[in-house]
Amino acid sequence: MEDKEVLRRKFSEEYWKYYKVELFDTEGFVRKKCIKCGKFFWTLQGDRLLCPDPPCQSYEFLDNPPTKKRLDYVNTWKEIEDFFVNNRHTSIRRYPVVCRWRPDLYFTVASIIDFQRIEGGKVVFEFPSNPLIVPQMCLRFNDLPNIGFTGRHYSGFCMIGQHALANEEGYWKDECIKLDFDLLTKRLGIEKEEVIFIEDVWLGYGAFGYSLEYYIRGLELGNAVFTEFEGNPSSYKVMKDKVIDMGAGLERFINELNLNYDYDFMLNYYKNAYKILDEGGYKDLKEFRNLCSKRMNVDIKLLEDKILPFEALYTILDHTRSLVFAIADGALPSNTGGGYNLRVIFRRALSLIKKFGWKIDLATIAQWHIDYLKELYPELLEHKEDITTVLRVEDQKYQNTLKRIDAILDSLIKSKKEISYEDMIRLYDSEGITPEILKEKGLIQEIPKDFYNKVTSKHELQKQQERKIELDVSSYPPTRALFYEDQYIYEFEAKVLGIIGEKYVILDKTAF
Repeated sequence: MEDKEVLRRKFSEEYWKYYKVELFDTEGFVRKKCIKCGKFFWTLQGDRLLCPDPPCQSYEFLDNPPTKKRLDYVNTWKEIEDFFVNNRHTSIRRYPVVCRWRPDLYFTVASIIDFQRIEGGKVVFEFPSNPLIVPQMCLRFNDLPNIGFTGRHYSGFCMIGQHALANEEGYWKDECIKLDFDLLTKRLGIEKEEVIFIEDVWLGYGAFGYSLEYYIRGLELGNAVFTEFEGNPSSYKVMKDKVIDMGAGLERFINELNLNYDYDFMLNYYKNAYKILDEGGYKDLKEFRNLCSKRMNVDIKLLEDKILPFEALYTILDHTRSLVFAIADGALPSNTGGGYNLRVIFRRALSLIKKFGWKIDLATIAQWHIDYLKELYPELLEHKEDITTVLRVEDQKYQNTLKRIDAILDSLIKSKKEISYEDMIRLYDSEGITPEILKEKGLIQEIPKDFYNKVTSKHELQKQQERKIELDVSSYPPTRALFYEDQYIYEFEAKVLGIIGEKYVILDKTAF
């Protein structure tokens, strides 16, 4: 964070060189400094004093969606795709969420990851087309406790990836921001005055740049990163081919929701909840709920009766969708590596179904996702039976452990032992006992906010700490990496070029 702040100050001091684009001159945008947080932003509202990033601005979009067109998930993507294709972008298929081409990652966490290769400690960009647009599903497991609770977190989401190299075929920041502004205003019907850009910085693996985040009524829709430098903040140089890395969450563009729910109550709740979230000052979830009930002037039991099932439903749907994509792309829930993250969200979803006594299984919910998303992601339909089988097998495995879990819980209750944080992690890792179960049984008062972050990050570290084997392969030609050519390849034939010792073979090509 310190490096990021240093860079932000550096770039802001020469804002005309980094952040100012042609659109700001042609449309009459003015540069402002937020009187609350100190961030610089660009706006058409000459009298505006605050940047649009909460808590400086409240969420004004809740009862007034930013986009005027009423489109569902798939058709929102089609509208955006059509805009960019008509502006000379090639639309490509998503890459797998299982990130086999990056040795330091289990999962694809952003659309730009699709095109990054790590060679000699440096990041190299390989674009199949220039410029391009991609509906990239991304998986992130660093905010699990907030999923469902805030309404703005996901374990899996579609990142609209708008990417280009700054050469004769592609473009650089002036055209990028012009395209994004036209998408918002001319295609999606957002008023020009609603669009506000905040100056920011993005740091990645071996490369970084400055960025312009665009907001509408307190909602960040996208972040256009101009990756101009390779190296790190203390030692870097300008890249040969600078990279446009614009990412936007498709879920945030949707203006169509077909759910039967108490709209007025939920609107009132989320307006108050987001203010309390941004203000902070509450010590735990119980106090947060009490603050919400007081501000809404409703009984806490009524509030929880309405809110908790809604949050649980959101979480179950989110977790199941992430499992659908991960399993379709070759990952399985397990106790190690990236599979551990999948087992965590699988068990979280199951525990919520059990808590509310709903007569539904994750395999059925997965089928709903596949049937709806098949138009956008037809490969899911090809793996429908595999996904169903894996989820039902995993479900059966968990059901087989429940008797053992009940016996352990009974023993813990009788012992009256205080459950420590370390105990919670051990019980989860070795026995599959979630903190939610412990709370339900009265063994703990509150679930630690960072519990799932801690258990998942522990397993993610395994990827970064894997032992590297140094072998001399200088006498052999490079091995052809087939998964760069076809990310869905699972079988291949190869020629053995050589053998090193008793364990290692050199192949002319590989899908591993």
